[in-house]
Amino acid sequence: MDDEHPRTLLITLTGKDRPGVTSAIFATFAAAGVEVLDIEQIVLRRRLVLGVLVTAPRDWKKLRRAVSETAERLGVQVEVERGQGDNRPRRIGRSHVTVIGAPLKASAMSAIAGRIADAGANIDRIERMARYPVTAIDLAISGVEPEILRPILAAEAARQGIDIAVQPANLLRRSMRLIVMDVDSTLIQGEVIEMLAAYAGCEPQVAEVTARAMAGELDFEESLRSRVALLEGVPATALDEVYEAITLAPGARTLVRILRRLGYRFAIVSGGFSQITDRLAADLGIHYSRANELEILDGVLTGRVIGDVVDRAGKAQALREFAADIGVTEAATIAIGDGANDLDMLNAAGLGIAYNAKAMVRDAADAAVNVPYLDTILYLLGISREEIEAADAAAGFVTPAPPI
Repeated sequence: MDDEHPRTLLITLTGKDRPGVTSAIFATFAAAGVEVLDIEQIVLRRRLVLGVLVTAPRDWKKLRRAVSETAERLGVQVEVERGQGDNRPRRIGRSHVTVIGAPLKASAMSAIAGRIADAGANIDRIERMARYPVTAIDLAISGVEPEILRPILAAEAARQGIDIAVQPANLLRRSMRLIVMDVDSTLIQGEVIEMLAAYAGCEPQVAEVTARAMAGELDFEESLRSRVALLEGVPATALDEVYEAITLAPGARTLVRILRRLGYRFAIVSGGFSQITDRLAADLGIHYSRANELEILDGVLTGRVIGDVVDRAGKAQALREFAADIGVTEAATIAIGDGANDLDMLNAAGLGIAYNAKAMVRDAADAAVNVPYLDTILYLLGISREEIEAADAAAGFVTPAPPI
């Protein structure tokens, strides 16, 4: 059996990483005159794993001895496996599965890997996207279509208390896209209408109606008009005070800053008020903004909105209009929201992300993010924390050092 001539050799090296290991092993291959068919290398905590698939030379045992001698000299371990095939393409049904945990326990990864295997899929590659403040891992999967894999993994993620996103492995992940975000409780923390209601002394009543509307229990337009009516008589200066009191979601500026550098376009679509959202758009460098306009007469709110209400259908329509204006398809859009009035927008987008959302929204979305960091969405797009920090450092932004 040992004398049978293989068509290929898979050489796997493991050991302490240092400069020169990869070049030394390839010098050994070069001396044997072989072709490189496939290669993968990772470094984990300064430990190297290098796998190379090469054509087998006529005297393949000589190459095996040479590789073993090189490995011994480098102080690494080597394994040489003989194969009968060449560099076959990966199976169809390719996906990127992003797993996010804070923390990410081994039991959760075991469960996810088990469901992938149960579905008949294979994990081809694993890459860490972030280690702080969340752990994010990207899995390259083949063998099962994303539409089949997504509900299986979403159900397991819910049981494990982690977040997961399943996306087709296609060019859209690398192309310019339009990001459309909800504002209240998504881009910013809290609800603007409740902050305004505090000036009218009716915050508890408004908060109760808002919660029911976001859960889908009330018609959004009707609930909005009834809440706005309670704001009658509030001075318009309250809008300035509310704006100054707004707190952005952690990571919001990072998300916009990084993706704008890559040519992405941004829009905010809100059931809130243009007097707030237009200023947010200008502050953050967001390209489009659509929201309801509060009527103001003689320096006070009248308790009415001007024009059509931006409701559930209106948000989806805005996404389509912005995409058409930019010249991208709906498949090249990403929508982010948390409430029932975001559902049509999430469904219209190529990737709908439920961000710290109500249960009914999480169940309907393509992906769910339940950690309080909006820039976590960058990991779903294949951008790692190391790349973010390097880009920010080059632009003069200082980010806090993560714990060791």
